[in-house]
Amino acid sequence: MTRRPPKTSRLGRLFELGSLAARAGASTVVSRLSGVGRPAPARAALRSADLVKNAHRLVATLGDMKGAAMKVGQMLSLQEAFLPPEVAVVLRSLQGETPSLPLEMVEDQLAAELGDPLQIFASFEPEAFAAASIGQVHRAVLRDGRRVAVKIQYPDIDRIVEADLGNLRRVLKSVVALFSKVDFEPIWKELQARLREELDYLHEAERIRRMTELHAGVPEIVIPRVVEEASTARILTMTFEEGLSPDEACSDAIPQELKDRWGLVLFDFLLRGLLEHRLLHADPNLANFAFRRDGRVVVYDFGCVKEVPLRLARGYRDLCRRALAGRVDELPDQLKKMGLHRMDGRPLDQALVAPWAAIVLELLRSAPPYRFGADDTVATRMFDAARTSLAEAADVRFPSDIVFVNRTVGGHFGNLTRLKAEGAWRATLERYVGA
Repeated sequence: MTRRPPKTSRLGRLFELGSLAARAGASTVVSRLSGVGRPAPARAALRSADLVKNAHRLVATLGDMKGAAMKVGQMLSLQEAFLPPEVAVVLRSLQGETPSLPLEMVEDQLAAELGDPLQIFASFEPEAFAAASIGQVHRAVLRDGRRVAVKIQYPDIDRIVEADLGNLRRVLKSVVALFSKVDFEPIWKELQARLREELDYLHEAERIRRMTELHAGVPEIVIPRVVEEASTARILTMTFEEGLSPDEACSDAIPQELKDRWGLVLFDFLLRGLLEHRLLHADPNLANFAFRRDGRVVVYDFGCVKEVPLRLARGYRDLCRRALAGRVDELPDQLKKMGLHRMDGRPLDQALVAPWAAIVLELLRSAPPYRFGADDTVATRMFDAARTSLAEAADVRFPSDIVFVNRTVGGHFGNLTRLKAEGAWRATLERYVGA
């Protein structure tokens, strides 16, 4: 299925964003007026229904606009720490693939970036096998016989993104305010930085090379290699690394023991990136991974990679040590050292931190090891803790650097749940934090 190119009119895109904000705001006013005089449970139900309605509006507008609008929506969809759970669920629909561009546009882009494609490719599949917000991926074979994946950026997407960014900040700040009291500025700072990085395929190629070096001694992780002679700032060609898709890997046809192995590889990959390498693959959408029957995991898409400051990595390590040792009373002070505290500088209340600590310790139990997705108990507790945290969000300051760390941790919680993985989570974490 082919798609039309993203709308390029700056005025038209601004109008769509402005209309979104106006409709969402009006809906919220009506919802609040409808709740006047009603019992608290009825007001809560109205509020929840309005949140879902506005989330669907956000998805419809951002998905139709593509470009920066859709990409920011995808990034927001994984910021579950800062959004009501029902909103995060709706926004996740933006993670699905979009229809691909017509072949003639693909050919024009290849010719503009690489010259005559026939000098590079022996064959090139016209239909993309993956398509997203700023580009799509095609299978091809080089003239030397190597099978490759060719990531092609949509025409003019860099100009569209830059045109969107200023408008998006203003509009999304007002729309997100309908969902949450959280300070949007640190979130926006990170979204904007990561999005601009994703536009530069030479930057992504450098990240792939660096990640390959860092994982040279980790046989469980497979990373595609960059094909330098067929890569530019807008075309990224990599060796084609096959594996089972997430749907195949999570199906009943796969033995649970193998799913457990994959889950532990993902967990180890997360911890290594955060605590050891301080270079975190920060797009945990399960579609960015493929799974091999020998237990290895293929990692795709290095456009969104977060460099974790040393201070923050050490902070997470100390936080984990205290939690594992049961010193939960020390966590608010440790979080303050990491830059997470009340607006006036006071540590977070123990009542706010303790429920999250209890959830984490439940996930890290040793006997028996926790199996993700086995029941809804932990998910319900997380839902309740998230509601409490959101109610306090207006009085909490946090460093922008944690935005994509939290996104990645939360995303992999969902991945392990899909795999229904069980493993030595605690022992793996202890290996990295020295507990």
